[in-house]
Amino acid sequence: MIATRTLRRARILIVGCGDVGLRCVARLQARRGQPRIFALTRRSEQAATLRAAGAVPVSGDLDVRARLARLAGLASVVLHLAPPARDGDDDLRTRRLIAALKARRRSAARPGQSVRSGASSRAAGGAPAYAPRPALLPASTRTSRPKAIVPERIRRAASAHPAYPTLVYASTTGVYGDCGGARIDETRPVRPANARAKRRVVAERQLRRATARGALRATIARIPGIYAANRLPLARLEKGTPALIESEDVYTSHIHADDLAAILLRLATHGRPARVIHASDDSELKMGDYFDRVADAFGLARPPRVERAQAERELDPTLLSFMRESRRLANTRLKHELRVRLRYPDVDAFLRTLPPHP
Repeated sequence: MIATRTLRRARILIVGCGDVGLRCVARLQARRGQPRIFALTRRSEQAATLRAAGAVPVSGDLDVRARLARLAGLASVVLHLAPPARDGDDDLRTRRLIAALKARRRSAARPGQSVRSGASSRAAGGAPAYAPRPALLPASTRTSRPKAIVPERIRRAASAHPAYPTLVYASTTGVYGDCGGARIDETRPVRPANARAKRRVVAERQLRRATARGALRATIARIPGIYAANRLPLARLEKGTPALIESEDVYTSHIHADDLAAILLRLATHGRPARVIHASDDSELKMGDYFDRVADAFGLARPPRVERAQAERELDPTLLSFMRESRRLANTRLKHELRVRLRYPDVDAFLRTLPPHP
């Protein structure tokens, strides 16, 4: 009986289990009816950390397709938190992951054989192929939400293949490029301005196509700047790196890492197929104002302000790329469709929890 219950537990795979992934593991471990959690890793030295957190390490490498074969049928939910490679126009990592997950159908049933709820499916290590998405949240916390408009072809394809996993993809709001400080929602056309964001757009399109043809059921979280106690720009402030003057500064959006973990898990159970959600808090801060608030909270000097022309001469190109894009994110879908209540509605709410500094 114990073995049967173990096989019937929800099985979740985290691909790219870094700081946010480990926060997801911690949240899952704290729930009743804990799912079995797997984490893909290509570094053997990370295995001990994953085990200590409560995840089962799975050796694999998104850059080597042959090392992904064991992912077929492993889990009914996949959190895809791994970034694309640092070069190239395509996202081959996402492409290889989709191909590996597609093999689940072959592992669930032989050609010409219907998939049944028999022992063969569970004996192979996967959840029953007919099963709906696992309930990762206690029943008391599930709420109804307004219906999202999902293209009919995607809805039909996703419902026709319940054997395939639900995949939550961690994308970036950088796919929008510069919006001139406008407040935007998820219907804004993408216009990536740098290679990193272009690869994210490619990954999103791959996942949408895979959802449309029934290979999996993907939902997409577009994520702005992530912060937490261990993810604050303290080194930059101590170094005295300048920010832009107020008249030339850009709007940035934020999300606390704990809130992001909660959003990703919520998407796993309540996300609509091929739907995009802004995983963003309510902050509408300019970049320099954000640095000023963090500096004040830690008793550090505020960063000097410079004109854009000077910043272009003195600052690192990667940092400059963030200073060229200004946008404010609407998070209506997050609140109305997913019914997410943020622990930290804005940056100030988090900074107020820190002990006072002299």
